[in-house]
Amino acid sequence: MKTKICLLIAALAFVFACQANTASAQAVKKGMIKVTIVYPNGEGKTFDMNYYTTKHFPMLRRLFGDAMKATAIDKGIAGGAPGAAAPYAAIGYLYFDNIAAFQGGMKNHAAEIRADIPNYTNITPVIQISEVVE
Repeated sequence: MKTKICLLIAALAFVFACQANTASAQAVKKGMIKVTIVYPNGEGKTFDMNYYTTKHFPMLRRLFGDAMKATAIDKGIAGGAPGAAAPYAAIGYLYFDNIAAFQGGMKNHAAEIRADIPNYTNITPVIQISEVVE
């Protein structure tokens, strides 16, 4: 019985590890495009990290498909000074080979992506597109 439980736990751990879709588990290379979505923190602002990680990002992966090469999510926990609040509630990262891949996906799916935002936050996201340098 103990062996079966251990095997079940190991199998579940393997399945979850295989499903991980984070930048650290994927190839992020110099020259790629990184889309950074920041959610500024502040009084009265709310952010549902569970929804963001289990519903919104999987939707992004589905909509962008193979054009999106990697993702990562940061949860703000503190500012730089002791006791300071995090300046951002969350930061999401989307990686693409080129800017056209991102813009093509947004052209086709922007309305659906924007419509989902109120499901996890009342914060207006700020987007920056960067080139990965290192």
